[in-house]
Amino acid sequence: MKTYLLADPVRYPRMTTSELREAFLIGSLHQPESIQLAYIDLDRTIVGMAAPTAGPLQLPTDIALKSSYFTERRELGVLNIGGTGSVTIGDKSYSLNNLDCLYIGRGNPEISFTSTSKDSPAVFYLLSYPAHTSYPTTLICKEQANPAELGSVETSNKRTIYKYVFLGGAKSCQLVMGVTHLHSGSVWNTMPPHTHMRRSEIYMYFNLAPETRVFHLLGPGDETRHIVMQNYDVAVSPGWSIHAGAGTGAYSFCWGMGGENQDYADMDPVPVGGLQ
Repeated sequence: MKTYLLADPVRYPRMTTSELREAFLIGSLHQPESIQLAYIDLDRTIVGMAAPTAGPLQLPTDIALKSSYFTERRELGVLNIGGTGSVTIGDKSYSLNNLDCLYIGRGNPEISFTSTSKDSPAVFYLLSYPAHTSYPTTLICKEQANPAELGSVETSNKRTIYKYVFLGGAKSCQLVMGVTHLHSGSVWNTMPPHTHMRRSEIYMYFNLAPETRVFHLLGPGDETRHIVMQNYDVAVSPGWSIHAGAGTGAYSFCWGMGGENQDYADMDPVPVGGLQ
């Protein structure tokens, strides 16, 4: 498990493109028949992907966590962005179709991931934060996710946001998690932009064609930069940074947050007219 130390807003303006990518871009963690994890010092976030094909994959702990198992002091969100698969927790198994999400509470020592078919394997995106108590494991099917329509065709950002783990949905300690799908012909996400100092945010882009790229915006509103991202890439957004982007083709993304406030609407708007 690689550790990422995030840049601060003082060093950020002097960073080169390669330095920005090293600091804010986790890249793709998708490797068939393995579980890949990355630890981010910001809010002690862990992101990962489990991509089982031939058999089950057991979620490991890591020496950096100093714990006997992964969720000893953590909660975990699991989003399936591939074919049908299952997540087994102890002696109970949960079947996840594409875009189903599973919240796993603190204190579950045995977690494994399996694909139903090796010809159409599941791909499980993982997002984890420290947890102060244990909440029940909850399966949220894509039909149960809370939808919200935002944007418009005129501003090229018409999109549907589906909230899975949030206040009013699956209960968690810190984790807030959902998915955004851009409508046909729209390219912009998270416009108008915003920041939220009370929590950091992680974006994972998916459903991108091989030649499609997303120009992901970051930084303070008055000094923005961008990094170019492709399918399954993960970007980290600290509280002082906007998080938005435009794609060269169709795409979706999973957004996830951790911090001291789970209110989805807790945002500090950044006017588009003030972006630089």
